[in-house]
Amino acid sequence: MGARPQGGSAIQVTSIGGHPPLHTVKPLGRTLFNRVFAAIYALSILALLFYHAKTLFYPTTLVSFSVTLALLNSDLVLTFFWVSTQTFRMFPVCRKQFPENLTKIMERSDFPALDVFICTADPYKEPPIGVVNTALSVMAYDYPTEKISVYVSDDGGSALTLFALMEAAKFATHWLPFCKKNNVLERSPEAYFELNHTCTSEAVNIKKVYESMKVKVEQVLERGKVDDEYISSDQEREAFNNWTRNFTRQDHPAVIQVLLDASKDKDIAGYLMPNLIYVSREKSKASPHHFKAGALNALLRVSGSMTNAPIILTLDCDSLSNDPETPLRAMCYLCDPATRPQLAYVQFPQIFRGINKSDIYNAEFKRLYQINVMGFDGLSGPNYLGTGCFFQRRAFYGSPSTLASPEIPELAPDYIVDKPVQSRSVLALAHQVASCNYESRSSNWGSKIGFRYGSLSEDYHTGFRMQCEGWKSIFCDPDRPAFLGDVPITLNDALNQQKRWSIGLLEVGFSKYSPATFGVKALGLSMGLAYAQSAFWAMWSIPITAYAFLPQLALLNKVYIFPKVSEPWFFLYAFLFLGAYGQDFLDFILAGGSVQRWWSDQRFWIIRGLSSYVFGSVEFFLKFLGISAFGFNVTSKVVDDEQSRRYGQGIFEFGADTPMFVTLTMAAIINLSSLALGLAEVFRGNSLDGLFVQMFISGFAVVNSWPIYEAIALRNDKGKMPLKTSIIATLLAGTLYAASCFIFR
Repeated sequence: MGARPQGGSAIQVTSIGGHPPLHTVKPLGRTLFNRVFAAIYALSILALLFYHAKTLFYPTTLVSFSVTLALLNSDLVLTFFWVSTQTFRMFPVCRKQFPENLTKIMERSDFPALDVFICTADPYKEPPIGVVNTALSVMAYDYPTEKISVYVSDDGGSALTLFALMEAAKFATHWLPFCKKNNVLERSPEAYFELNHTCTSEAVNIKKVYESMKVKVEQVLERGKVDDEYISSDQEREAFNNWTRNFTRQDHPAVIQVLLDASKDKDIAGYLMPNLIYVSREKSKASPHHFKAGALNALLRVSGSMTNAPIILTLDCDSLSNDPETPLRAMCYLCDPATRPQLAYVQFPQIFRGINKSDIYNAEFKRLYQINVMGFDGLSGPNYLGTGCFFQRRAFYGSPSTLASPEIPELAPDYIVDKPVQSRSVLALAHQVASCNYESRSSNWGSKIGFRYGSLSEDYHTGFRMQCEGWKSIFCDPDRPAFLGDVPITLNDALNQQKRWSIGLLEVGFSKYSPATFGVKALGLSMGLAYAQSAFWAMWSIPITAYAFLPQLALLNKVYIFPKVSEPWFFLYAFLFLGAYGQDFLDFILAGGSVQRWWSDQRFWIIRGLSSYVFGSVEFFLKFLGISAFGFNVTSKVVDDEQSRRYGQGIFEFGADTPMFVTLTMAAIINLSSLALGLAEVFRGNSLDGLFVQMFISGFAVVNSWPIYEAIALRNDKGKMPLKTSIIATLLAGTLYAASCFIFR
């Protein structure tokens, strides 16, 4: 690959030995506009800081000084986030791949082998049938079947998940040849049959087989155990007996079950199947297990001992393949001699299915998963997003120039496994490296080798550390989404997910590997700031909380803290607000978003700032001080019919009893009261000149808070706001107002 694009519309093409190109890259057309606007907006920010400084050094009262100081702190945080956002706008690029050209430079038999990692942890929050669909969708890739090995990590150690995968192995013998014969695009059977592709007798028959399997899996899940009537062979009975012997012990050993063996198992058409391997690592209360990062490292070692493919794909258990050519697109970069030496991974965007029309919980995350990543890609490459990512195995073992050698040679990235996956020595080694105390033999795992420990956001931490070591990455965003995931359909699940991410990111931000210090030194200012924005994500709570309460409480006490409309400084505030929101809106729309979803995006940004960011920050700092600890909560993938119906209608779900709803309701009450008092003052004849900015902020918050008012007073379904939450929020809002009366007196 050539140097980073510096603007304009030039397209960089990479070709090999005179063959047609495998990929191209070009800068986005709005880059020049972004740079010019950034210069103008930066001057406006400096003017605002000057205005605050002037007021701060020449205060009229102690209250004026305190209010100005609070607003200055908030605006400094906003300035940090604005500056870091510009790193995504300076060199954004878009890429295109030509997978059809791969076979012109190499034979399919020479394609590198692929190990797929799928992680699950709780069969009741992550239904096994969903894991089955994800596994089947990648087993059916348009890729040499004998080169694919699918490893499923079951951190819940559940017989239910093992049973579901055994059923998947049997169904795969029918599904894989059906997909290839009919050139199926949706290679998840659930997704395929949802589109009613049953126009042929063959499709009808395969659907009957799938539905039969699905019923069996769901019946077993409902019963909570695998009865003998569901076991159809001596091999399965032996597997479950082995599972029972191990898991009835307090500290069970690792369980590794080869469900399909690529060297001998064939489908109904007579073709070899991919490897399908169930892995439940050993876990003990006496040993740290490092959550998902620990599970992925166990897979890295187990796969290294069994197949050791040079390419690794990591997937969430609900990330269905949506394009059978996806590995070929990744190989356009991973097999290119120009990009391969320093290329750690190829990241595909996270795209989600089942999002309602207005995307009320901002599940699309267009900015995080598409807009910002294109900006990252123009620098040193995107951050690792946790799923849909193709890695070079070598990238987990030190920098491009220095190999961090593992403890045993069989785990080295270039080791060639020359024995079948079910051979006694291979399985013995796999069990050994999946034990909970294996990592105690080396301090390198999680620090210099493998997925990195020390953060609940192991994806962010791992990608960041790889790039600090000198690796690059590439963002691949084809027209047809490569993967489709599921989204939280309740507000509580969405906010808890955000809270968990916030804690994990702060763990990196306040570590010795902080992007603001270590990152800037290792990656340069632009990449360091880009990573720092995510690391300190939770700090959005500072300005959001300040602007959600301070101007409103001041207005309730008839204290006016912003310039009058007739004053020149007012136009500075207006430009800063309209400029920030306008450019954000433009980025969103140009990335294929809608006006309705943009509104939901900015509304949920406010909701997060008043709930998950606040509580995530509190939990992190309590843990940082050694006062409390927290665990890892899996986001539920279970769909409740009634909740699903409300979500489909775009109705917010407030039915859970959580303190995060208390802060949201407090802000809604304070803003509504503030707006009502401001309108009353105008009706009494007071000039709108001095009231306007505070009334506008209150009104803006009230419009965004409509779902909260609706949940408090206008709804009778189970998703309405709990009465207890409304009462507590009202009392706290009253207490806050009373305190403000004393302060503003």
